[in-house]
Amino acid sequence: RKNQRLKIRWMMAFAVLEGSLCERSIWAMERQHGNLFWNHTLQRLSDNEWKKHFRMGKSTFEYLAEQLRASLTKQTTNWRTPICHQRRLAIVLWWLATPCEYRTVANIFGIGISTLCGLVREVCEAIKHVLYKKYIRLPEGHRLDNTIDGFMKREFLQCAGAIDGTHIPVIAPSQNPGHYYNRKGWHSVIMQAVVDHKFCFTDTYVGWPGKTHDARVLANSDLYILAEENRNGYLFAREICLFEQKLCYIVLLAIPRTPPPRRWLMKGFPGNTESNDERIFNHRLSSACMVVENAFGRLKGRWRRLSKRCDIDTSLVSDVVIACCVLHNVCEVRRELYLPVWDQQRKEVERQQGLQQPAREETDLFYEPHACEIRNAIMASITE
Repeated sequence: RKNQRLKIRWMMAFAVLEGSLCERSIWAMERQHGNLFWNHTLQRLSDNEWKKHFRMGKSTFEYLAEQLRASLTKQTTNWRTPICHQRRLAIVLWWLATPCEYRTVANIFGIGISTLCGLVREVCEAIKHVLYKKYIRLPEGHRLDNTIDGFMKREFLQCAGAIDGTHIPVIAPSQNPGHYYNRKGWHSVIMQAVVDHKFCFTDTYVGWPGKTHDARVLANSDLYILAEENRNGYLFAREICLFEQKLCYIVLLAIPRTPPPRRWLMKGFPGNTESNDERIFNHRLSSACMVVENAFGRLKGRWRRLSKRCDIDTSLVSDVVIACCVLHNVCEVRRELYLPVWDQQRKEVERQQGLQQPAREETDLFYEPHACEIRNAIMASITE
């Protein structure tokens, strides 16, 4: 009997609750201006105007929307009609392309701030899950041949990419903020990346606090583990005889103030060298490494969210940066024009916020004798 009474009481409570819910006339705040902005204003933009706001043309946007359709489409229920997948993507692209606050972007598209926060997580996660392995991977096979040929045109041999790092500004986290305080006096997380001759990222490693030594970031990266532990010190399996019967392996290039050369990682000679051949080698290497600086500049120029202090949780920064790298590669592969004014906007934001990049640190990682032999062989082939 007690169970029956409890059951009756619960049924009556649910009936009262259901009745009270049915009487509600508003389930969500009406924001008609957001619908008008999406359905009318944006749809009438020319391709150039679309590119100005979304950093890509309409055809590339539609391609991305189709690729992410399955991940971003939500089921229609009796509660409300979900935001369509194209609009979800457009909202997050707008947020990434501008340094505006959450409130500003939410008001433009007629959604709540909490909805925008959820969309940022959802879309960045979808981009990472669906497109990362397709657009960010080390070259091999035919792509590797093209990459080597591309760096040969930049007057450097046996090169499959250049590696460097950059600091992404963040607001001071609530936990261990001192770990993120870099040498230039602002909080950041470190992004390490490999870039090919076409300014596309082929490997990314993001998330270490800004105070971390560059050598530690490299030594803990998947790239380093792949080369040193999984492939016996050689990142790429191919080898070519270049000089005096010595095998010269395919390498990545690094700027002078980086870890000492490995069999797969090539850096220049010390800056005080007196040898003319070594100076020529350093000049060629520095010129080839410019692809990394250019790629970082184009990344932050397209997606200005990375040029200012990201007002998001530190745990989400890595996914946002990786999503931006994937979008950058999509734009580069599809030959989306990069506008010079974006560089000016990026530099202006960095200047206003005082976000100068910290200098690279010297490291005490040991030298590999064989790595020095490879460097000498490449130098001899370049200067002969």
